[in-house]
Amino acid sequence: MEQLAKPNVPIPADNVDALFAQYADTVYRLAFLRTKSGTDADDIVQEVFLRALRAKPVWNSLEHQKAWFIRVTINCTKSLLTSAWRRNTVPENENLMTEMQETTEVYPYVLALPQKYRTVVHLYYYEGYQVSEIAKITGTAENTVKSHLFRARDMLREQLKGEFQDV
Repeated sequence: MEQLAKPNVPIPADNVDALFAQYADTVYRLAFLRTKSGTDADDIVQEVFLRALRAKPVWNSLEHQKAWFIRVTINCTKSLLTSAWRRNTVPENENLMTEMQETTEVYPYVLALPQKYRTVVHLYYYEGYQVSEIAKITGTAENTVKSHLFRARDMLREQLKGEFQDV
């Protein structure tokens, strides 16, 4: 994998295309997971990359770079979900699975989880982050992340009992 961010060097504007190619899907999936709206997820993707272009952040490693994009995505979704405009609009009637185009059979059940559980499950299982990394990204304690994962697994196990025999 080509290193897109050199240590302690801001990203140049011409490198935004490469960053977009690498992180747009991750940003979109996380935004969609949190908002359950393809339109809102598209808006958040644009906002995240605009912030990267404006802020010209300095990253020490590729892990820090990816964590930055995830943290900004979470912040943007929080802002959107708590905005007065959002509270006064009618939710879209979208087919969640066709928007996400996830390949797993379990993902519809993940989408049905409460938001605090969806986020940690997505970061842990779909993005490959460790509990300590998720705690830093989300700004919560490690034990909170562990309990959210534990509760989410229990909820998923209960929902999947009739669907899969091995659960």
